[in-house]
Amino acid sequence: MPNARSADPGFGRGLLFCVVSIGGGGGSGMLPSLSAIRIVEVCMSAPVRVLIHGASGRMGQALLRLAAEREDLTIVAAVAPPSADAALLGQPFHPLNRIEHAPDFDVAIDFSLPAGVDAIVSLCAARGAAFVSGTTGLASQQRAMLRSASSQIPVLWSANFSLGVAVLEDLVERAAAALRAWDCDIVESHHNRKLDAPSGTALALGAAAQRSGAEPRYASLRAGDIVGEHLVQFAGQGERIELIHRATNRDIFARGALHAAVRIAARAPGNYRLRDLLD
Repeated sequence: MPNARSADPGFGRGLLFCVVSIGGGGGSGMLPSLSAIRIVEVCMSAPVRVLIHGASGRMGQALLRLAAEREDLTIVAAVAPPSADAALLGQPFHPLNRIEHAPDFDVAIDFSLPAGVDAIVSLCAARGAAFVSGTTGLASQQRAMLRSASSQIPVLWSANFSLGVAVLEDLVERAAAALRAWDCDIVESHHNRKLDAPSGTALALGAAAQRSGAEPRYASLRAGDIVGEHLVQFAGQGERIELIHRATNRDIFARGALHAAVRIAARAPGNYRLRDLLD
């Protein structure tokens, strides 16, 4: 019997309908034979089927490693260039140049390059699958494509998949609304190999403050091997508030993307933020 996903991808995603047979001998009187009884019941939720696009990259490798620790999802395809097959031993490798033949999936997680985004978004739209992406450097046309796709499928693009940063963004927006006359400053620190400044996350936090009427100023530090630190300060007369997020391990970004993938798979079409998927 097909599960709910294969019968209707838009209905009951995450539920698996099972046929359970109860064996036994023949019956008599008022009781039918147990072997004739077929009980149809809803079993435990089936794992969300995930396709990783960009599986041979640093984030792709982290996603594959951490996905193995979870029971609420299963990796059905690790998509990467054909030359990456040896690096993905033990994974359900699928060559990038045959992506249109990928197995059925419920959500694609994309950490690749801008050149590969169009194909995976088109595939998700054709399959009715959700799309989660952290690929940076998208052109304006590609961002327009994501907005268009969101009318058909759930779409989440984020520059930062830290769940803590998602909460911080909400706190910043609320603080800025309550402290309209206070100065707002954002200080971000990263390792000395990071070239862009301010960071994309700092700009996203600044945008949250601006939505509530603040005018943030930015400062950037590049030193050592700092994974990422963001401080948002609101300063008034005689007092100040500091909201800080510190990342000490890059795995937080992969964990956040997996968290988002599981939760967005059953959502209606639309554009989502990570903070929309925290529950």
